[in-house]
Amino acid sequence: MSSQSTKLRDLIHCGIFAAITAVLAQLEIPLPLVPISGQTLAVGLAATILGSRKGALAMVCYVLLGTVGLPVFAGATGGIPILFGPTGGYIFAFIFTAFITGYYLEKTAFTIPHAMIANTLAMILALCLGTIWLKYAVKITWPVAIAGGVTPFIIPGLLKAFLASWIGVNVRKRLISANIMQETPTKHKKVPA
Repeated sequence: MSSQSTKLRDLIHCGIFAAITAVLAQLEIPLPLVPISGQTLAVGLAATILGSRKGALAMVCYVLLGTVGLPVFAGATGGIPILFGPTGGYIFAFIFTAFITGYYLEKTAFTIPHAMIANTLAMILALCLGTIWLKYAVKITWPVAIAGGVTPFIIPGLLKAFLASWIGVNVRKRLISANIMQETPTKHKKVPA
């Protein structure tokens, strides 16, 4: 496959995962400050399936779609005000958490246990970044920010980390075996010279 074909295929994969994130964002449980949504599940799936670079690029595409006003964020919202509102820190964190999840897997192995570790670490990072943003965006105290931006998300976050790991690793294997995507070399795999 030519380099140009590979780049086009990679862009298509990123676009597909930006769209999946937009769809899963609409599955939400409203809460007073920040809703529980399917966005973080989609971020974990993108990173577990695509790896660091393409997973992060998919999230950049997603954020850009929302920035221009398309209703891709939770609650079918979009636009710059959402990015500077209470949930903006979580949305920006998707880019970093996708990269970190994929990077961890590329340095270890694309297995369910490693994916669970990577997705759990990413969830913690997203909650930290999002809660810091929430505190300052809404001008609330740390206890209120933690109660509204961390506590309700721990159990759902662990569940989504498990689902992203299990589904992501299995889908990734099938896509590679179907030659729909190329396997990303990991630290433990020997790369042909």
